[in-house]
Amino acid sequence: MTTAADYSGGTAEADHLCVLVHGLWGNPNHLTYVAKTLREKHPRDKVHILVAKRNSGSFTYDGIELGGERVCREIEEELQLIERAGGKIKKLSFVGYSLGGLVARYAIGLLFARGLLDKFECMNFTAFASPFLGVHTPRRGFGNRLFNVLGARTLAMSGRQLFGIDTFRDTGKPLLAVLADPTSIFMSGLALFRRHTLYANATNDRSAPYFTTMIAKTDPYTDMSKIRVNFVSGYENVVLDPLDPVALPSSEEEDGESGGQSKKKKASLAARLRERLEQLGIVLALGVFVPIFLVAFFTNSGYQTLSSARRIRLHEQGRAGINTETYRVDLWMKEIRSAVEGAYENLNSAQGQEYLRASSSSPSSSSSSSENGDAVLSSDELPPPPPSSSQSATKAESEDGKQRGAAGRDILALERRQSLPTQPTLALAPYQFEAIKALDALGWRKYPVWVHKHRQSHAAIIVRKDKDSWSEGKIVLRHWVDEEFLL
Repeated sequence: MTTAADYSGGTAEADHLCVLVHGLWGNPNHLTYVAKTLREKHPRDKVHILVAKRNSGSFTYDGIELGGERVCREIEEELQLIERAGGKIKKLSFVGYSLGGLVARYAIGLLFARGLLDKFECMNFTAFASPFLGVHTPRRGFGNRLFNVLGARTLAMSGRQLFGIDTFRDTGKPLLAVLADPTSIFMSGLALFRRHTLYANATNDRSAPYFTTMIAKTDPYTDMSKIRVNFVSGYENVVLDPLDPVALPSSEEEDGESGGQSKKKKASLAARLRERLEQLGIVLALGVFVPIFLVAFFTNSGYQTLSSARRIRLHEQGRAGINTETYRVDLWMKEIRSAVEGAYENLNSAQGQEYLRASSSSPSSSSSSSENGDAVLSSDELPPPPPSSSQSATKAESEDGKQRGAAGRDILALERRQSLPTQPTLALAPYQFEAIKALDALGWRKYPVWVHKHRQSHAAIIVRKDKDSWSEGKIVLRHWVDEEFLL
């Protein structure tokens, strides 16, 4: 059985360093197939692969900041080892999976602030199922409210940051807001990369829903039976076409489907009865095992929270192998720091509605009015984006268009069209809307992914284990190395 270490490293001739960062509860071996796919495409004398390992297992509870500092330190040490072996790195790329995408962005900000990015040509930043807007769900209902409240408090510092209830240092903002602030070192560093690519699960990703991994304020994939999806040629049934991912079925198709469905309903009545009986047995079993599981879960969560707090304390004291003063850099670009002020409201409970109210006329009034109304803000009622966002997008288009040609311009044009979506707008928090505007200005190449074989699409998208039910992730990774990764 191969591991990520089997594909790591490179020869002295390799001038391109690619850093892979795993997610929450993860370890380097979760990225084995990612490293394998990249290595099969680019040999050791072309690309040097570093799979970050200092955030393994329960260490991912310690937060994005501490994780980013660990990864930054690993990169610096790897560069030193390469130089001692006679190598010279000229190009730099990052791959982040799940929480690893946020950790990688934090590390990039530190590298930028320390002047290290100036030494390299920043090539690729790729994210697989990374919750760039956090995991605070905008859906209504008691279950989702409970998820927002408990989830933020059972994952230690990482949970508080992912749910946006933290206040990062003296900024008065959640860390996720600081990461996406256009005036921060994190966005300045991220903007240096020639290509920004993300892959987001359209369905069945319970860890990181579509809206947050796609950096979107809408979700057209809530009911796959009501839409037709278009795939990228050569990657059918898995990777959706980013320029034209969704088409509503025609009236003839709907009529045909409804007729067929009525026949199927009659034929499947017996099967549905059997399914209900099976579900009843499962419910009875859950009534016994769920209480036991919950006790074990909360006991472990309490232990991990205490352990994480101890590790953070040792880290802050410089007793964990890293001099923290080295990485406690100025978060803002100095020439515009005076313009950075104000605080973000700390939200620690669920949004009242899944979508914003249709009668709203501004983002702020939309958020407040959605608390008591029902749901839908149509595209013609959405306020236009501010001039600064438009200017940033235009600038990004001119820069990226030179590098990516017509395909790049098409994708950037799609980004602008999607800023006035035809789907209802999700009731996100204010900092999440701001993050969407700032991140989209970078000009992402966004690919929705539809995993059919397994309901754990969050794991399947990168083939966390090499098994047949997760094999569709191999198509995603093949698309990445063949179509997106710049050497």
